Amino acid sequence: MDNRRSARRNSHNSSVLLLTVLIGFCILAIIEIIYGQAQMRVEKERLALEEENHQTVQELKAEWNELKGEPDVGTETIPTAGVEQAAEPEPDKTLTNTVEAPDSVSASDLAPVVSDNTAGDARAMQIVFLGDSITEEDVNTVGVADLVGAACNAEVYNMAMGGTTAALLANEPAGYDMWESRSLLGVVHAMKGDIKPDIFEGYNAGKVLKECDFSKTDYFVIEYGINDFLSQVPISKYMEGGGVRDVDAIRTYAGALDSAVIQLHNAYPDAKIIMIAPHFCQIFDGETFVGDSYSIDYGYGSMVSYARVCGYVAEQHKEDGVIFYNAMEESGINAYNSDEYMIDGIHLSETGAKMYSDLLVRLIMADFYPQE
Repeated sequence: MDNRRSARRNSHNSSVLLLTVLIGFCILAIIEIIYGQAQMRVEKERLALEEENHQTVQELKAEWNELKGEPDVGTETIPTAGVEQAAEPEPDKTLTNTVEAPDSVSASDLAPVVSDNTAGDARAMQIVFLGDSITEEDVNTVGVADLVGAACNAEVYNMAMGGTTAALLANEPAGYDMWESRSLLGVVHAMKGDIKPDIFEGYNAGKVLKECDFSKTDYFVIEYGINDFLSQVPISKYMEGGGVRDVDAIRTYAGALDSAVIQLHNAYPDAKIIMIAPHFCQIFDGETFVGDSYSIDYGYGSMVSYARVCGYVAEQHKEDGVIFYNAMEESGINAYNSDEYMIDGIHLSETGAKMYSDLLVRLIMADFYPQE
């Protein structure tokens, strides 16, 4: 009895399993049919789209072949009497710029820029030096101005004069009708025609005043400060701890620089102005070393303070195109190499002039030929 029941149960389980397998096969068949139909539909759509694209391409080819045999109405021009018409480039050619810019450009490779739009009036860069003996012309040596002019391929006019200050000294009259100072302010007034140029006769500055067209100047280089320091010119009208000195601003180093920059910019607005701070110096009393730019103070601050004030004035006029050269800290001249770069603790040797000029040249070239 139990054996019959067990046999019937096994037979029933087998039937259920067989039925399950058959149903599974049916489901898979249905899925395959549906998937196949979907693939056929996608393939038909792809073939239809491909045929449409093929027809479009054939139409475009036919149109292009037809156009090649006809005049190009897009480039047709109306003939002008007496003027030969330039041939139009063929449609399948590309015009390219065959001039390649070099990866880097050195100062000696740069050609002068034409700063006058008048045809045939091409000219080189023009630089005017206003300074003391550091940049003064010396026929016996190659100086700073000479080096800068050669490196920048520039026309240089040197109005620097040894022993001069930026400021008007305490004993020098300020009225134009009795002016006798060859200071920075005196040079600027003479350039503008405010004073008679007679006081510059015998100096290269007097020659420049007769020959130079200052309106064509690209850069005025102002280099003063050592003589202002040695002559004990007040560094500024305003004292560091507060208060105001009883002195005219033009009789101070800062005031004179400020006045000169304003006057030059107003008279020659297209020119840039480069202000050079005094460089490192060593002071001697005969053969005895007295001190240097950092240690000596005659009552208005060390020479380093004058250099910083020069930078301050330059910063105030930065928007007017004023460029600052901090020769005190950036010229490369210091206490360790002073014997090589200076002949007496102040004036530059030829090697020193080359060192001093290097950054000045780079400042000018970077400004005149800015990188794109």
